[in-house]
Amino acid sequence: MEKAGSTFFRAAPVPKRAALWLVFLAPFFYLSYGGANWLASQRAHVPNLAFAWESAIPFLGWTIIPYWSINLFYALCLFINTTPRDVDRLARRYLTIQIVAVACFVAFPLEAIFVRPATSGLPGFMFAVLGGFDKPFNQAPSLHVALLVVIWDHLRGRLPRRARLLWHFWCFLIGASVLTTWQHHVMDIPTGMLLGLFAAWLFPRDAGSPLAKFAMSGDPKSRRLGVYYLCGAVICLGLAALCTPLTAAALLLLWPAVALAIVAVGYFGAGPQIFQKRADGRATLASRWLLAPYRLGALINVWLWTRTMPASVVIADGVHLGRFPRRHEADRFATVIDMTGELQRPGGTLARWCSFPTLDLAALDKIQTFAAANHVEAARQQGPVLVCCALGFQRSACVIMRWLLISGRCENPAEALRLLERAGRRVHLPARSIHAAMEGLQ
Repeated sequence: MEKAGSTFFRAAPVPKRAALWLVFLAPFFYLSYGGANWLASQRAHVPNLAFAWESAIPFLGWTIIPYWSINLFYALCLFINTTPRDVDRLARRYLTIQIVAVACFVAFPLEAIFVRPATSGLPGFMFAVLGGFDKPFNQAPSLHVALLVVIWDHLRGRLPRRARLLWHFWCFLIGASVLTTWQHHVMDIPTGMLLGLFAAWLFPRDAGSPLAKFAMSGDPKSRRLGVYYLCGAVICLGLAALCTPLTAAALLLLWPAVALAIVAVGYFGAGPQIFQKRADGRATLASRWLLAPYRLGALINVWLWTRTMPASVVIADGVHLGRFPRRHEADRFATVIDMTGELQRPGGTLARWCSFPTLDLAALDKIQTFAAANHVEAARQQGPVLVCCALGFQRSACVIMRWLLISGRCENPAEALRLLERAGRRVHLPARSIHAAMEGLQ
């Protein structure tokens, strides 16, 4: 899809490129969305997923105005770009949302059970137009909310600071209007948000797609870990399917299912790019929310393994080895060299953060390990340095070992390992990590 789109629109400037995408996307939307509606209407029985208390949600006719306004922003955002690449990224986000949502509508149609009261004036006219096209199907995930996530993200960084608060408020009205116009049920909203975040993650700002350089890993352990995470995703998906007839809240299990599936893809061959973590230790908004269930599990794992251990230990010459730090722990150091891909730097920390994202328990990239080790020696000139990973047992220990060897502080891996053990930090360095630390030193 990406290659074909780039070829078709390659020579077009921003306004023309935006217009061409709109000419394609608008008919595609109405044909596919309307087709899914028609297919659902042909079924003898279409289920619904609604909580009993949803009957208390008020009908506010005037909110059809913010509800409809997303159509304007949908088109407008394609033209509010500075480069053709920006146009393509937004259009691909739109297209991804529409394809996935319509596929869900066809495979698992749902019906809204509300019967709207008669409405007059402008809201009445807008409801009449909407009812001529939009039948009470196509519920979860809410296509409206999914597109709203992408549109909100697109404009929030392009508006003047004073206009952002108004933009956030209007987007809140659009999001709430899917309920107050009785167009959707409650669980359509989080599923729509999940889809919108996925599209934003798949086509991030200022970077290529995290799947663009996918190549099946040659490391058996990495592939095995990928299978474990994929099994976790399948279990969550299965539980969602089994429990949703009992309670609509079971759809929330789709969130960890998607997160674990993405992590599995990372281990299969996409690499740490799935976390979209920058050199300063921060990740994209889409990655932070989309992978939050996995990150929560990683933080719990850190606490379980290291709660009775010191946060860090000094190795030599102001260089420390430790677990991923909390803010007050990070502020004890001038520089933190972070080897995790899955965890984000603590908010508000004063330490200079240098991130070298890697996957937990997978083989480290030799070039990246060498770069991190060299950075240790440079950073220690400016004050104490913490080299960390999630637990401080393997990834960071491998970098420390490499630093000890290339700086001449230790003559061989056995001596470096003894120094690490004397520091009082439990480390787990497989033979391949020790061999990698030795490469290029002979």
